[in-house]
Amino acid sequence: MQTRNYDISIIIVTYNNRDILPRCLVSLSRVTAAFSSQLCIIDNDSADGTARYLQDPLSWNPMAFTAVETIYNATNLGYTKGVNQGLQRALGRMILLLNPDIVFADNPFERLFDELQKDARIGVVAPQLRFFNGDIQPSCRRFPKKADVLFEFMGLSRIFAKSALFNAWRMADFSHTVSSDVPQPQGAFLLLRRDVLLAVGPLDESFPMFFSDVDWCYRVYAQGWRIRFVADVFVYHLQGASIRQKKARMIISSHRSFITFFQKYDKTWRDRCSTKCIFLLLLIATPLRLLRHLNRIGQ
Repeated sequence: MQTRNYDISIIIVTYNNRDILPRCLVSLSRVTAAFSSQLCIIDNDSADGTARYLQDPLSWNPMAFTAVETIYNATNLGYTKGVNQGLQRALGRMILLLNPDIVFADNPFERLFDELQKDARIGVVAPQLRFFNGDIQPSCRRFPKKADVLFEFMGLSRIFAKSALFNAWRMADFSHTVSSDVPQPQGAFLLLRRDVLLAVGPLDESFPMFFSDVDWCYRVYAQGWRIRFVADVFVYHLQGASIRQKKARMIISSHRSFITFFQKYDKTWRDRCSTKCIFLLLLIATPLRLLRHLNRIGQ
């Protein structure tokens, strides 16, 4: 890692996000004036004109940032590798992992910086996420357990949507109107201390798209850091904009990542056997989810 030069490094990985990226960058440029900022944009071989947009400074005001670095990958390396490319170049005291479908209404950074300063053990903070109609978006989860997959497969998580038992993973019993320590905020907006990155390391590239943020937060907790959800500031989030482009492929990828996550932390033969059972459940669930997806497309 190099010498710290900026208050914050902001990492955005984009793939065919030409329609939504402008709102993100223009709104971001309006809230970075009070501190020095390094913006790292990684484009994963977009074919929709994203590169042309980024190369036009009149479109999105790159001069609002202290420094801008843009990486144009010749192939789609996936979200996780893209983030790690940005982390290798990040020089800020704070680092923000930001999805291109985030839009800033107001400046959340002063409040989030203050939260990080309250306790040296607070390593990561995240704001409340909202839909564009103003509704609060559930954005915090517990780390998944194998029982959660079983409850999902049996439909119990949908039947008992507010249950702390059957929908524990999605934190159905959690109020997103109250600031609190949480296991894992959604990776759309994660603000972290540089010291956390130095201690925990980059994202695990065994997870190309899904669960890399889950696994990384799991490692953060394992090293004794706190992760804080801050409910009194918010950003807008166009949820799943990139995922919807190739939904079928993403369903398969998410199921594989579930298994990879469990396998990574299996310690005994019982753990490994239960993971094989979960693998069979997800193998059955995959075509069912794909059929539901195709039916929605056909309607």
